[in-house]
Amino acid sequence: MTLGALRYDFRAGMNEAVENREEFIERCSSWMEERLGAAERWVCWVVEDDAGIAGQLWLEIVEKIPNPAPELEVHGYITNVYVDPRARGAGAGEALVRAALAYCREQRVDSVILWPTERSRTLYARHGFAAPDDMMELVLDAGRDLH
Repeated sequence: MTLGALRYDFRAGMNEAVENREEFIERCSSWMEERLGAAERWVCWVVEDDAGIAGQLWLEIVEKIPNPAPELEVHGYITNVYVDPRARGAGAGEALVRAALAYCREQRVDSVILWPTERSRTLYARHGFAAPDDMMELVLDAGRDLH
């Protein structure tokens, strides 16, 4: 439930919530529990402080189609990186990113992608992330009501 609550705080702080907090936390927590128990496709790291879990980072391992060339065959997708305001400025975000990137190296991940917020760009840049020149994106949502 704590991870679901952090997700709510993260996203509701960026956009107006259209779902009741308690209902969302229950739905999201169930989703998270299912994903973390399934074949290691999703991995989550947390940081804790004296008050409990203070931040999280989620990584999805995305398979590539097998390739006969010497290229690694999985990508990493980092998402839902959030540190509670009470714990910001103490290195929690840095620790989360370092842990996820170490895991990606161990898993022989080809490349890692993410969609940063304006505030988080410097964090990722310090770890070597840069805007790609070989990737394209089409946003299909464009702010439509999904519920």
